[in-house]
Amino acid sequence: MKRKWDDQVKKVEELAAQYERKPLCPVYKPKLYQTWQPASVWNLFYRQAQAFSFAKSCKEDVHVFALERESKDVGQRIYLVTSYTELWFYYNKHRKSLMHCYEVIPENSVCKLYFDLEFYKPANPEADGKKMVEQVITYISRKLEEFYGIKCSAKDVLNLDSSTENKFSRHLIFLLQNAAFKDNIHAGNFVKTILNPARLLLEHDADAQEAGKAKSEACSSPQVSFEANFPSGKQLDEKDDLSFLIVKNKEGGKQLFTDLGVYTKNRNFRLYKSSKLGKNVSLEVAEDNAFVPKRQKTISIEEHIFLSSLVSNVRFSDTLRILTCEFPENKKTKCSDVPRSSTPEEALAGDQSSPYPEIDGFILSLVNNHGVQGGIRHWNYFSLEELLVYDIAKYHWCENIGRAHKSNNIMLLVDLKREVWYQKCHDPVCRAQNFKSDRYPLPPEVCLPSLFKEDPEDKRFVMDEDGNIEECKPKRSHSSVQQPEDESMAGRKSDPEHISSARPTWEAEDDDDASFVEATEDAELVEAISCEMAKWDSDPEEVPDEVLLEAVQKHEVSGE
Repeated sequence: MKRKWDDQVKKVEELAAQYERKPLCPVYKPKLYQTWQPASVWNLFYRQAQAFSFAKSCKEDVHVFALERESKDVGQRIYLVTSYTELWFYYNKHRKSLMHCYEVIPENSVCKLYFDLEFYKPANPEADGKKMVEQVITYISRKLEEFYGIKCSAKDVLNLDSSTENKFSRHLIFLLQNAAFKDNIHAGNFVKTILNPARLLLEHDADAQEAGKAKSEACSSPQVSFEANFPSGKQLDEKDDLSFLIVKNKEGGKQLFTDLGVYTKNRNFRLYKSSKLGKNVSLEVAEDNAFVPKRQKTISIEEHIFLSSLVSNVRFSDTLRILTCEFPENKKTKCSDVPRSSTPEEALAGDQSSPYPEIDGFILSLVNNHGVQGGIRHWNYFSLEELLVYDIAKYHWCENIGRAHKSNNIMLLVDLKREVWYQKCHDPVCRAQNFKSDRYPLPPEVCLPSLFKEDPEDKRFVMDEDGNIEECKPKRSHSSVQQPEDESMAGRKSDPEHISSARPTWEAEDDDDASFVEATEDAELVEAISCEMAKWDSDPEEVPDEVLLEAVQKHEVSGE
């Protein structure tokens, strides 16, 4: 009996030593998410490039956001990598630390059409902001139908307002039915082109002599006169009356109601319910907003509006039309939509390389097969799913039918997170079957690195359970022996400039409910033994049999 007791005590001591090496969180709370929701990632970085590098290495569906915070460096931004679901949860809970939050629209990523509208009220007392917004929506909707055949109305536009007493400010996000732009540069080209008459009108309103000179320059300079080649030979009507877009700034000069500077690479665009640093006016749904989100079982109306407001929140589908708009400096380009059915084939052009040239090369090696020299006609990148979609030219081999189609083209898709590729098809029969080939692994040499090492000397940001974000120096361990890392933690490591993987302190990433239950039972056993031992007045070598039996029974019951 004594030997059995010694074995039990030894086991408890081993467990205690194990928990000392890897202590539990100070406070236990149940898991945030259900099984259908994404895994937990919450990482903060100093620089945007570091955040994107880490996001691309994650297997989870994560995205990059910018947080504006008060510090000695005015307007300093740090970059957060997390999922949409998790950000929304903490976004509602920790308004103090997350109240100045921006979506980072990824470079080269398929996106929605969006606008930033504003004017200074004291300089424009006669301006009717609501009416001007209505006119903008009507004009843009007409041009979308005219050049792309896409019908939309105010009901397809999320209208967000952050106006103050002195400034009228709106964000418009067009939620087009089954269509999106190739990236925000193409979206910006479209906006600049259709608003070109208003830009020229600004020049005409200047001094007569200066206006003539400016008009001459505008006709010869692509930086001033924006004219893209639209499909079907359609041209922009310069007679459109866009005088309602001309407003005055604080100095009395004239400018456009629409900000044309928001269509740049990796643009930071303010989130729904966020305010600018130093201001208390957040982006809210406008009074004249006509968009009504559909009710869903798993998310609230508020969360639906939040997800709809995200410019890069666009999912891939076989029927999604990708709209493009390029200026005529490159004669091979035009303003059109990427066709989703058979079209004249084109070879891979040099300016059509994706952000991943190594993967481009691998795709080309796949379509140069069966005696056919194929090429890449188009590529599109969906940041939401980390998916590269290649439309293939001159190569029609389809795994679904085991041969090449006579004319219809195929697609090759590369899932960057899972490091696999597969084939889909433009053929109507294959599309009706929702055909998707088997997934095949990418060659190791073209895969993104999945692990990053963390430099313990780097400064980092930490966020506590109250949502406070602070900068601190990590404590460097001086022990000569370092415990080997658990394999499940390897994927959580960041690159050398990673700031922090710290989440609110009660969120343990690799401890689940079962582990906490087991730890609680072990702790209760240790406490029970201590209480019983304290009662003994006799020599501890002479442990009463009833005490031994009771302790053993307790342990056996807790272990079942």
